[in-house]
Amino acid sequence: MINKQSLWFVTLFSLILVLSIYYVTISDNSLEKILGDDTNTALVSSEVTENSQLVALRVKEDEEVLKEMESYQQILLDSTKTSEEKSNAYNSLMTLNSKKGQEQEMEDKIKSEYKLDSFVKIKDDTISITVSASEHSSNLANNIIRTIQEMCDKKMYITVKFQD
Repeated sequence: MINKQSLWFVTLFSLILVLSIYYVTISDNSLEKILGDDTNTALVSSEVTENSQLVALRVKEDEEVLKEMESYQQILLDSTKTSEEKSNAYNSLMTLNSKKGQEQEMEDKIKSEYKLDSFVKIKDDTISITVSASEHSSNLANNIIRTIQEMCDKKMYITVKFQD
């Protein structure tokens, strides 16, 4: 008697065999008709460029965050550490993740409201914003500061720096 597993194997194997024979015997012209004509397809390319200084700042910040995260993870995985040390490391790790999320949220807000690429770094009660813009106006900087301050729960010291 044939069991279900053997029946499925034979069915799938025969299906694969039939499809592979069909693929081998099909002519190139028929294959082109099935796949479609290449002359009708248009290549669409989009370039996303960002200021190289912003990218360098972002990479540097990411490296620092990764180093901190690794040190906290080492503490969490170390069996000789006390539960209090592990708890502090876990809280620091969660704070680090939260801070990174806030920075990304602020960058997205600047991008959506002002259509500008930016880099945001939060350290204690200071927020440093680097904006890539051709226009360097104090009015724009004040508007960005107000927008970012509205996103914060407490009063923060916010600086805006422009780069071409």
